[in-house]
Parts: sequence; C-alpha cells; structure tokens
Amino acid sequence: MDWKAWHEKYDDPASPLTRRLRIVQGLVREVLDQSPPGPLRVISLCSGQGQDLLEVLADHSRREDVRARLVELDERNTALAKAAVRASDLSQVEIVTADASRSENYEGMTPADLVLICGLFGNISEADIEQVVATCPQLCGTGGRVIWTRNRRAPDRVGQVCGWFEGRGFEREWLSDDTFEFGVGMHRFAGAPEPLALGRSLFSFVGYDRLPDVVGASGAS
Repeated sequence: MDWKAWHEKYDDPASPLTRRLRIVQGLVREVLDQSPPGPLRVISLCSGQGQDLLEVLADHSRREDVRARLVELDERNTALAKAAVRASDLSQVEIVTADASRSENYEGMTPADLVLICGLFGNISEADIEQVVATCPQLCGTGGRVIWTRNRRAPDRVGQVCGWFEGRGFEREWLSDDTFEFGVGMHRFAGAPEPLALGRSLFSFVGYDRLPDVVGASGAS
C-alpha cells in the first residue's frame, strides 16, 4: 500500500474520508475548547500527514498550550507533516518518523490529555485492537480523551471497540451513528493512569487490504 497516495483521497471534499476527517477535527476542536487552562499533551498513533490535529491547531486559540507528538513510519507523510508544522509555526509539535507500535516512542508524553487513534483500527487484527485499547490507560491521563476511528464494513467492530474502551474505565462521550460508513468515537478516561511500559509492541500493522475479514482493497481504515 502506498500510504502517501492513499492520502490523496482527502483532496476530494465529498469523499467519506474527508467527511471522517472533518468529524475528527470537530472533536479535536471540542476537546481543546473545553479543556481547562494550562498545558495540554497530545499524542497520535500512525498519524499519517497529521491533518486531524495540525489543521485545527493552525488557527486555534489554545495552540500555544499544546505540546504534541505525532508518530508515523512513512517518511513521505512525515515530511509533509513537518512542512505543515513549519508553515503554521507550531514549534511545540513534534513529528517523529518511527514505528508507532513501539511504546517507547511515547515516552515523556504520557499521561496525555488527548490520544488520537485515527486510521489504525481498520488496519490491524481484532486482537491487536483490543491490545491497543488495553494500553490506553498507560497513554491517557484522568479526564483525557481518546478519539478513534474504525470502518463499519462487515464484520462491524465499532460496538465491540466501544465495549473494550468502556471495560477499561473509559466513558463514551460521542459516537457517530451507523448510517455513516466510518465509526468515529470519543471516550473519556475516568480511571487512574498507569505507568507506560517501555519496550513493548502494541500492535502489528497489517493493512486493511490484507486483513482476513476484509474483502477487496477499495475501502479505508
């Protein structure tokens, strides 16, 4: 899969991916608007070109409060994300070209106020989705939010993902309805954060076109 070319679908304002992006950006803006004064930590797993966060921060009043780390393996996508950071003078945003599955890449940024897991769950196994969710108490601070996405193609796992979050001390704050081809959710962590276990692999990235429960390669994550 050419993940830089995949991002070109965002150029179509009517595409489902663009609609999903706007929903995620709206939730990010809501979190920033509602957060109490003071510094905010944000981390993003498999961040791609970072539009979900960077386009919001570019003109948001809380931009100077946000320290963020976006982790993405594709260096072509991180190059574009870094260019966006420079263009908007977002000096507190760190773009890391690295394996987003490795827990050590989030060291120093946890517990976070916002964790973005957008475009990942449709590209990994069901067991790995559950493992990532189980790790979120190590990533997220008390009262912090996780914004996540997962396609609704059969078998639709969106309800199951909600159940996994809610079984780990997260409260559902928002979920897109099932008329939209993507599930977009936001959960708030009501528990106590756990220490980040370093040196762990959180998931194995497979790709939506290679997962056994996906037929064909025309969809998205």
